[in-house]
Amino acid sequence: MAGNSQAEKKIIATLSSKSCLKQEVYDNTLETFDTLKDVLQEITVDFNSQLVERDERVRLEYTDNGVFVTQLRVAADILIFSMHTNIFEFDRDHKIWETEYMKNDPTNSYCGIISVYNFLVDSFKYNRMEDLGYLIARIFINKNHHFFVEGKRQAGYQYKNFGKAEIDKNILRKVIANAMGYSLEFDLLVPPYENVKIASVSHLTEKISISRLKTGKRLGFRFNSDDVLEDK
Repeated sequence: MAGNSQAEKKIIATLSSKSCLKQEVYDNTLETFDTLKDVLQEITVDFNSQLVERDERVRLEYTDNGVFVTQLRVAADILIFSMHTNIFEFDRDHKIWETEYMKNDPTNSYCGIISVYNFLVDSFKYNRMEDLGYLIARIFINKNHHFFVEGKRQAGYQYKNFGKAEIDKNILRKVIANAMGYSLEFDLLVPPYENVKIASVSHLTEKISISRLKTGKRLGFRFNSDDVLEDK
């Protein structure tokens, strides 16, 4: 092996450092996602025990959809939790690079991502493929189990706090509760008349058969990145 070229040596070095680092981050993210599933099941049991006298339609329903996707039905809403299988680094313009945590060790920037989406139950029930869902939170986890969260009502867990705490069941429960609260108050709005005043025969035929008029909680509303980063 003494005759290895510089290119081969660089490959070996990369595999020994960056690739191993990414695998460690992946393992941490998957571990966190498994813990999140446990928390979702606990929340379902806890909430349903308090809703026992209420309408069955408002009870929570947890469904495990596989290794990387799980969901929680909350009344007419579904929260979809999805773990990305790849590991990411932040672009150099991201404000996270201004923190001492990143300056002390740039490898802290490699993160796995768990995303939380809000959809309507009826979108899946009636197979309305054109319906819209919204990303309401993203959880970032690194090699140290340190984390931060982008999203609605997640102000206490933003990037400025990255490196100050490890993610655990209590934090995940608070993040989930914030997402649940926001989705329940993020109401379905009537679409502007001008947007729906004309319909094709094929569109109405589909509407008659499986109710496919496009539906989303903010049809015609621009969901800006600023809205995600700020708790309004």
